[in-house]
Amino acid sequence: MKIKKTEKKEKNEVEIIVEIEAAELETAVNKAYHKNKGRIAVPGFRKGKAPRRMIEKMYGPEIFLSDALDELLPQALRFAANETEFNIVGYPKVSDVDMKENNVSADLTLIAALYPEVKIGKYKGLKAPKAKVEVPNSDVDFEVESARSKNARIEKADRPAKDGDIAVIDFEGFVDNKPFEGGKGENYELTLGSGQFIPGFEDKVIGMEPGEERDLDLVFPEQYKAGLAGKPVVFKVKLNEVKEKILPDLDDEFAKDVSEFDTLKEYKADIKKRFIEERQKDVDETFENLLIEQLADTLEADVPEAMIDEQADNSMEGLTRQISAYGMQPAQYMQMLGITPEQFKERMRENSEKQVRASLALQKVAELEGIVISDAEIEEEFKSVAEQYKMKQEELMEKVPKKDIERDLKLRKAAKLIIENAIAEEFKKSPEESKEDKPAAKKANAKKPAVKKPAAKKTADDNKEQEK
Repeated sequence: MKIKKTEKKEKNEVEIIVEIEAAELETAVNKAYHKNKGRIAVPGFRKGKAPRRMIEKMYGPEIFLSDALDELLPQALRFAANETEFNIVGYPKVSDVDMKENNVSADLTLIAALYPEVKIGKYKGLKAPKAKVEVPNSDVDFEVESARSKNARIEKADRPAKDGDIAVIDFEGFVDNKPFEGGKGENYELTLGSGQFIPGFEDKVIGMEPGEERDLDLVFPEQYKAGLAGKPVVFKVKLNEVKEKILPDLDDEFAKDVSEFDTLKEYKADIKKRFIEERQKDVDETFENLLIEQLADTLEADVPEAMIDEQADNSMEGLTRQISAYGMQPAQYMQMLGITPEQFKERMRENSEKQVRASLALQKVAELEGIVISDAEIEEEFKSVAEQYKMKQEELMEKVPKKDIERDLKLRKAAKLIIENAIAEEFKKSPEESKEDKPAAKKANAKKPAVKKPAAKKTADDNKEQEK
């Protein structure tokens, strides 16, 4: 392939003509022939045995051209993106295909959006609030207690159930004296105080003796599922068994069992160190985002729609991969957020425009500062990304243009320069934030679901820990 012609057009676009040479086209056509010959019938030949020239004579020389061009098109787009002297946005789009005489070669006419002319304001000496990282001892203690709970022994208790116990129960719910679907369970292990069932259920199990039966008069929450929300319900409950957690002693032996450390003091020190590192990372990212937002606000540029569209597509693709890992589809995710597809698309586009503006501003900083990326740095980044996504480096290099990697590295260096020259101001907490902070782990579990979907036994999903 070679770039035959480039011409700048109106609307900040460039036209690129890529010539697909005879040898390349012949190779692609031959590949298309081998791919399709088994499906083509030619009198006198078994399927898959007819020579290519015979098929082309019978059905026309163009029979394999479409598949051949489909094969070559991605290569041509990447070639144009990498080889043109213009600074283009993403991949070009095909506007015309011109086959030469006897179909021996072809010219692809491509249209690509150009990066706009950019002006930015001050980028050194920017100011933003930056919080100080604090890890109170209560956070560390909560983490330790969580580890104790996970390593507790479970023993049978011959006494009334109390808060924190595991109550092994049979239950069945009745609305208007009729059982309802999903309202029955046998030998269900319910941790009292966990908030798994509807409000009041666990409180009324507390105090029951093993073998005792009770009728629990309750009311479904207004936010419960349709048909049951707000209705009175009677749960007939039998307490089969009470199990209690016996926590391990909080000593050096416990630390040895749950960590790589020999003493409780060392174990707690490591927890605190880890919390500090995690929170410092969050603080640094927040500080960086505030600075980049300030920079982006100074941007003066006519941002091409193609840039925003490309960023929106990339963001949507990434989000789809992320939520798919949790067994969800985009439609389910939107429903969970309570927004329509149109509203979701608008939000996605607004965020994408902000990201594009920030990227353009950082690129301008890189240009003004003369930031250069070496071939060694690009090679190392290809290697790192390939390892991250468990791909072969050669495969990644075929799919991702070198220019994209170079641009990303320039953006990082530009952001680093801005941070190093920024001024961190005192972070002032709001009245709400100034209240005594809860342990990090406790915050994560602070909002428990009001109700648990009734089920006879715990499913596998109930026991999965979701990690992001």
